[in-house]
Amino acid sequence: MRTPHDISNGDPSGHWPVIPIAPNLLKEIAMRLNHLDLFVSDVPGARDFFEAFLGFRCETTKGRDAMSILRDESGFVLVLSQFRKDSPTQYPTDFHIGFLQETEQAVRELHERLTAAGVENVSPLDQRRGALLFYFRAPGGVLVEISWRP
Repeated sequence: MRTPHDISNGDPSGHWPVIPIAPNLLKEIAMRLNHLDLFVSDVPGARDFFEAFLGFRCETTKGRDAMSILRDESGFVLVLSQFRKDSPTQYPTDFHIGFLQETEQAVRELHERLTAAGVENVSPLDQRRGALLFYFRAPGGVLVEISWRP
């Protein structure tokens, strides 16, 4: 397998080279994220939560709740899985998934709904880098960011 060092002609920084691409070629090589598979400690709990609060719908569940495949309105597929019950769910401290809302009001309303429902560890609303956002930990251990950016 080639490394950044190989491709950058021996550049000791190891950075990938920036290669200009003609606009007419972008469509041919553009990629779209197909799905995200998150290992969670509680597949049914996480699935129910993502359906109730974040607008996903479950398309299928396999293997005695070992995996659920969910889809949102935009077609994005979120897979929640736990194939080995003895495997701990542990992501790096700041690892999270983020959901962008269409309006500032939508962020405020979701924050209110989650807080009223007693969801644990819902952070206060915060203004950062021009965004209104908050974080919480969903069932199964995943840190989630909800935000709006003007």
